Amino acid sequence: MSVQHILASLDNIQKWQEETYKHLHRHPELSMQEKQTTQFIFHILQDYGYETQMIGGGVVGVLKNGEGPTVLFRADMDGLPIKEETGLEYASEVTMEDLTGNTVPVMHACGHDVHIVAGLGAAWAIATHLDEWQGTYIALFQPGEELAAGAKAMIADGLFEKIPHPEVALGQHVLTEPVAGKVGTLSGPFLSSAASLKITIYGRGSHGSMPHLSLDPIVIGSSIVMKLQTIVSREIDPFQFAVVSVGSFQAGLKANIIPDTATLLVNIRTYDETIQQQVIDSIKRIVHAECEAGGCTKEPEIKIFDRYPSTDNDPNITAEVTEAFETHLGKERVATYHPMTASEDFSYIPRALGIPYLYWGFGGFTEDQETHANHNPKFAPAIQPTLRTGTEAAIVAVLCYLGRV
Repeated sequence: MSVQHILASLDNIQKWQEETYKHLHRHPELSMQEKQTTQFIFHILQDYGYETQMIGGGVVGVLKNGEGPTVLFRADMDGLPIKEETGLEYASEVTMEDLTGNTVPVMHACGHDVHIVAGLGAAWAIATHLDEWQGTYIALFQPGEELAAGAKAMIADGLFEKIPHPEVALGQHVLTEPVAGKVGTLSGPFLSSAASLKITIYGRGSHGSMPHLSLDPIVIGSSIVMKLQTIVSREIDPFQFAVVSVGSFQAGLKANIIPDTATLLVNIRTYDETIQQQVIDSIKRIVHAECEAGGCTKEPEIKIFDRYPSTDNDPNITAEVTEAFETHLGKERVATYHPMTASEDFSYIPRALGIPYLYWGFGGFTEDQETHANHNPKFAPAIQPTLRTGTEAAIVAVLCYLGRV
């Protein structure tokens, strides 16, 4: 028997994977609320013979098969508060209360349903070919990636006391490139770190006809927005990467009322987390300075949330898995990525353990298909060859360490 034989055996679960994908796509759940999804995965892993437990809102299955390395493969599970516009017959019509109590539409607009099905397919293949590998396989299904909360929640719930200590961590994401059927890897920085900031400016309201009696937070906020644009252009080394974006500016309800407060939502991206902290420090300095210049009598409030680590792939793991991809999937199906500005919380897990990791991507759109970016209401990967590719990539990467690849 060989790796190729294991990959060929996926024919036996292709129909099941496709039906499961449609089911999960129809029934997405918001971050840290993936109750039905986790139960679904829990029972499947148990049926496959895994020692299965709920940890921090996620599901972990452990399969021990003699002496050998311990490998962890992670897939995320959560959907997004987006109303689906794909027109698919299996489109989501789900609405849920989010963590703030608002009822919102929910969609798998980032492909996490693909990740679940590929992860379950790999779990099946590993469990049904025990004669082909030795060691311990950990199938980890993580909640709350979209809030940068899930990995930290699992760690806080004692993940590493409840599972064997892995020696390597692996993960993947369906993306708009390369074309469906191909995978892509990159050594070193792959995905940027990220953080969002909520900035509340406290002024003094007044009638619009009496601006001299106000401390206008809109004017102060506008000065902040303009000044923030100088951080990257004037404070960051030109050979370093950074992005600062103001995504929301909320203030006032009526044309003739100067409001008491204004709120800015700011998002930053960097590859180097030292640069991330430099940007955050600069934002704080600018906000406080502009509020003081505007005469605010109350200090501005700055809250940091949705903080993501950078994803920096280990060179040795990248080289080994890329070679395995080329050997078992074919060189024509393996691409090299450039660094991307998207972000992930996957690396919190291997970082907490101090172990090397690799996070790669695979294509979700065929050449004749209209491509829509992740998080778009029309994001709809081709079911095949996307599911098959994600499953094959997971199996090959895992067997690179557990099997006789």
